[in-house]
Amino acid sequence: MPRPIRATIRASALRHNLQVAREYAGDACIWAVMKANAYGHGLERAARALADADGFAVLDFQEAARLRLAGVTKPILMLEGFFRPLDVNLIFKYQLTPVIHHVEQVELLRHMDFPADMDVYVKVNSGMNRLGFGVDELRVNYNALQLLPRTRDVTLMTHFADAEGEEGIQGQLRWFNEMTGGLEAPRSLANSAAMLRFKEAREGWVRPGIMLYGCSPFTDWSAADIGLQPAMTLGSELIAVQNLAPGERVGYGFGFEAKEAMTLGVVACGYADGYPRHAPTGTPVLVKGRRTTLVGRVSMDMLCVDITDIEDAYIGSPVTLWGEGLPAEEVAAAAGTVSYELLCALAARVPIHEEP
Repeated sequence: MPRPIRATIRASALRHNLQVAREYAGDACIWAVMKANAYGHGLERAARALADADGFAVLDFQEAARLRLAGVTKPILMLEGFFRPLDVNLIFKYQLTPVIHHVEQVELLRHMDFPADMDVYVKVNSGMNRLGFGVDELRVNYNALQLLPRTRDVTLMTHFADAEGEEGIQGQLRWFNEMTGGLEAPRSLANSAAMLRFKEAREGWVRPGIMLYGCSPFTDWSAADIGLQPAMTLGSELIAVQNLAPGERVGYGFGFEAKEAMTLGVVACGYADGYPRHAPTGTPVLVKGRRTTLVGRVSMDMLCVDITDIEDAYIGSPVTLWGEGLPAEEVAAAAGTVSYELLCALAARVPIHEEP
């Protein structure tokens, strides 16, 4: 028999979440963000479920090629553009839309013969200071791209650093508008958080990511509040039970000591499966649908949970690590991380069960 851990991916939840995104997006078109193997959900699997999106946004050319080979004909946005001269051939081969964010990319395009027409995005650095043209570079490079003989649409794009936080987008949006004033071009501004929270960012093309997979980008606004459904549930089973007397300890480093008699369940899941090693005692877990907590240090292949008050728990009892009934955001917050990391870190060794 195979090890009992598995991740269940629900296509119906992905479709539902895309519809929620549509309701927030209004008249804007949707790039479904699919980077990191569709946030751990499987690129081709997610593309089938999200087929009603207007286009897909990915990070590298392998992802783009996989989508085209899977039969995707809709636009594909390359979020970091191209990296080497040879990559430009792939832009045309797979009919991709590159994000242009530094002058070397512009110069490369200026000195080559285009075999076909191409749309481009121009990344504007509105204050996040990762990728994009600053105020001294933007207009000359935007104009250079506009003048290329086979360039079609040139879209202006930026990314907000704190759309889910206290600062919001107002400062960056104001600076973006000042930098791009007078440039008549389509826009792409909003990620999940900006689209959900700020109407003024819902124009042109929006770029929802984490919300499509059923997680909220906010700490004070849950996925259920937004109307999202978890698309991934990581589940396993108890594979052993241990009875501890007061003073007995458990796990590497003896990271937990029992204050009183208690019963522990050993779960077939560890950091090699993608569960965060740094998750502390007290991180929520479901056993037989009832809430309990992680106990001691997470191992490579196992973790322990307190089943003292779940008297009917036994070897083979089902365990939910995150997903339906236990939001990934809650587990992530307890572990000092974000739901994005949990989903993306799902290990290749974890079997996937697909539900329609």
